[in-house]
Amino acid sequence: MRIGFIGLGNMGAPMAANLVTAGHAVTGFDTAAPMPAGVTPAASAAAAAAGAQVVITMLPNGAILRAVAAEVIPAMAPGAVLCDCSTVDVDSARAVAAEAAAAGLGALDAPVSGGVGGAAAGTLTFMVGGTETAFATVRPLFEAMGRKVVHCGAAGAGQAAKICNNMILGVTMIATCEAFALADKLGLDRQKMFDVVSTSSGSSWSMNAYCPAPGVGPQSPADNGYRPGFAAELMLKDLRLSQQAASAVDADTPMGELAARLYATFVEEEDGRGRDFSAMLPRFAKRPRG
Repeated sequence: MRIGFIGLGNMGAPMAANLVTAGHAVTGFDTAAPMPAGVTPAASAAAAAAGAQVVITMLPNGAILRAVAAEVIPAMAPGAVLCDCSTVDVDSARAVAAEAAAAGLGALDAPVSGGVGGAAAGTLTFMVGGTETAFATVRPLFEAMGRKVVHCGAAGAGQAAKICNNMILGVTMIATCEAFALADKLGLDRQKMFDVVSTSSGSSWSMNAYCPAPGVGPQSPADNGYRPGFAAELMLKDLRLSQQAASAVDADTPMGELAARLYATFVEEEDGRGRDFSAMLPRFAKRPRG
């Protein structure tokens, strides 16, 4: 396929590279990041979109998505599909989908899970909102960039799934870090803690696959000085999106709300910015109760 790819940062670059490896013709645009090998550079987002069968965006937030969509939709060929892989608010996803549909285009919101490592390895999970027709068109590209793809429903459903998933992730990581800090003060060896919890009712992805304790469990950012696989400020962004969505639909999410406050403190008042979201463990380990 002929693909336009807009947003070639830490996530977008390896995703685009995997599309090139799969044999697709990729034209890219980014305001700052260099082009991955095999991606043809374009002078603007509109130029990257011109003539593309699918335009993929990977952008920081909903406001930027709306601005980029306003630029690329007029440049896209009738029947092409605009596929946004950013994590943004549901309202922005639905607004862009409506604009695309009005212009005779397909549209998908397709945020991802799996982080930079998953993007590089081609093992991302895509959660997708949009029409069956647009989904069928883009599915081969999802399969080139990821390991799992789920069509979640109509426009906005992909973002809804991502927001709910990452609210669970933020809450369970905090609980996992709290438990390790408590175990330390009770004199329990961290490896023994992992051996019990990872095979018991307290097990979770945060414990089993992404353990926040260095030297325990599979390799994770904790074993690399908490250099981010998924940065704490990105977790804060997603938790704030979850609370924005919860407020919009009058949903009671007290654990998500508390997790958002804790990550806000960690990122904006402490040393969390630029560290992995699992660096909550050393934070809790050094704090007294209260």
